[in-house]
Amino acid sequence: MSQDRQYWDEKLETQSRAEWDALKLGLLQEHLRHAYANSPYYRASFDAAGVHPDQLKTLDDLRRFPTLDKKILRERQEAAPLLGDLAAVPEREVVYVSASSGSTGVPTVSPFTQQDFDDWIDYEARQFWSSGLRPHDRYAHSLNFSLFIGGPCVLGAQKLGALTIHAGTVPSERLLAILKQFQATAIWTTPSYAWYLGETAQKEGIDPKTELAVKRIFVAGEPGGSIPETRARIEALWGADVYDYYGLSDIFGSCAGMCEHKDGLHWAEDHILVEVIDPDSGEHVPYGERGEMVLTTLKKRARPLIRFRTGDIVSFTDAPCGCGRTSQRLLGVHGRRDDMLIIRGVNIFPSDVEAIVRKDHDFSGEYRLVVDRVDHLDRLTIEAEHHADFRGSSAELAERLKDKVKALTGVGAHVSILDPDTLPRATHKAKRVEDRRGQVWTR
Repeated sequence: MSQDRQYWDEKLETQSRAEWDALKLGLLQEHLRHAYANSPYYRASFDAAGVHPDQLKTLDDLRRFPTLDKKILRERQEAAPLLGDLAAVPEREVVYVSASSGSTGVPTVSPFTQQDFDDWIDYEARQFWSSGLRPHDRYAHSLNFSLFIGGPCVLGAQKLGALTIHAGTVPSERLLAILKQFQATAIWTTPSYAWYLGETAQKEGIDPKTELAVKRIFVAGEPGGSIPETRARIEALWGADVYDYYGLSDIFGSCAGMCEHKDGLHWAEDHILVEVIDPDSGEHVPYGERGEMVLTTLKKRARPLIRFRTGDIVSFTDAPCGCGRTSQRLLGVHGRRDDMLIIRGVNIFPSDVEAIVRKDHDFSGEYRLVVDRVDHLDRLTIEAEHHADFRGSSAELAERLKDKVKALTGVGAHVSILDPDTLPRATHKAKRVEDRRGQVWTR
């Protein structure tokens, strides 16, 4: 493929909106039939709702089908280990699984057939290409490889022909040494870490703009990449362009990303059908308005997801981009329906902590998560009350909670042990999260 070529797949990426809808309808009809015929969960769910794949004649007909959420994913996986009864292929056809931790402590598994995996990696190559990555680049992938859905995204850069450096999550000094030795021209990490890494380089006497070769930084896992002020600060620090990506562990890695125009995130529209609904009524909201994002896979055969409620409050547009691509674009993740936090790219729920403090009787059971930003990095502090009868060491109790939270979620947290009755009590719904970062992703 010529490096001067603008598109990875020009015919697909520049087709009309009518052609996009026709493509999605054909894929959706086949996908629903596959799910109904091969997944025990979907057959029972569709039958209970009085719907059948043959009834889907238009994209709007999908609204008649039932939704599901993360809670159902966990329950169905536990009901039929390992893959759950949403799975629509036998385990022998599954070649890869990613996993994310949940409030039960049991990772939620996302399975892939070989075709699922190949389709995903081809999309990652397309997305990298839209962001300007080319075969002459040296790309350092600085994301976690341990069951994390973002790990294999590096293969997209490899597929388009870039020299790929599987750096992973190594200490900052080691990563800087890698970037300097290999003179990497592109990296992928979280926005806060990109900022932190640049400042760490300066503290070590390294000027990122002159002594490192990084010209493209792909970021995901946190809002900062789509906050213009944050993006501008990172770009000024590195002398590089920052491109925001969005993904979720339940389908595949990055499924939306900025092109070189940086005007929203192009959606993987031939892989995932998106709906934006009023979180309470379930009615669709127009383009440009905020609502909860609901996703339906169109090709993923191992575990179809039909009308999956993500909990993300988003807005979209279908207006053509200046780059010539015509896919829908994600304009912002404006918040969450629940109290899920994203700390340095890792999801953590208050219920993760609740499961620990209410099982350990040295705690009163009352707790709070406090998030602030220190040196451009998100910091999580867990405030937990000790039990009135506790006579041990608060320092040891704090370390025990810290270790358990780290083991369950992968998140390193500070822990503050409080006296009983310190935290406020609520008569209805307790406020478990205090977010002091003060900045949300919005356009």
